[in-house]
Amino acid sequence: MRLASLCLAALTSVAAALPAHASDVSGFWLTESRNAIVQISPCGASVCGSVVWLAEPTFADGTPKFDGNNPDPALQTRPICGLPMIGDFTRAADGEWTDGFIYDPEGGDLYKSKMRLTQEGNLYVRGYVGIPLLGKSQIWTREAGNRGGC
Repeated sequence: MRLASLCLAALTSVAAALPAHASDVSGFWLTESRNAIVQISPCGASVCGSVVWLAEPTFADGTPKFDGNNPDPALQTRPICGLPMIGDFTRAADGEWTDGFIYDPEGGDLYKSKMRLTQEGNLYVRGYVGIPLLGKSQIWTREAGNRGGC
């Protein structure tokens, strides 16, 4: 019995040390502009993500940056740190998610979006209006953590 317990403990510690499944999008992602980290995680049946780190989290006067470009005046005072940036993604295939949205706080624009993991382990994110052909793509890189947060 003791040997079985030791084997189980060893297997558990080895499994904990392994990286997340190659098709798992959950985790911390540095945006292509390298000015923000988005934490992606399950949200019920879909996947969503929020800003958890900013290279410049405050304005020159020291006040936290806020969502001032949002077209909804009621949302213009919410802080960028913690801001929901992506959501509603559903898994389409192993390593691919579709039918989501991505919010651009710099312009206050909301886009339809899809994303997929690349062979290199990066995240290909495509935001578009109407059809994917009319859009823009970015490559996000996986981060070990949130760099201490905002």
